[in-house]
Amino acid sequence: MCMLKAYKYRMYPNKEQEKLFFQHFGACRFVYNWGLENKIRTYESDSKSISRFTLNKMLPELKSEHVWLKDINSQSLQGATLHLENAFTRFFREKKRISEIQIPEKPITIILSPTRI
Repeated sequence: MCMLKAYKYRMYPNKEQEKLFFQHFGACRFVYNWGLENKIRTYESDSKSISRFTLNKMLPELKSEHVWLKDINSQSLQGATLHLENAFTRFFREKKRISEIQIPEKPITIILSPTRI
């Protein structure tokens, strides 16, 4: 029998770290919305969905357009495309209407690289 362990940590960031967290949250939100827009636009025009891997290949171009994204590590931005892909999969698997979608009461999760903190 395999036992999984979980650790829960409480963080007390200083002002500089807090600013960095907000930058990461904002960048992940921006990439999520950008990816959502691309997926919807592609589906409406071609009736095909693009994968998160295609979105990840488009991230360097997005970083060159928006210079402030270069301050954020790529793992965080790729995590946002992963969350978007999972949301799309769950949405179409359960075939819910948009009016039936409820936002879960879960904490925000992002992927942070330890070298940047």
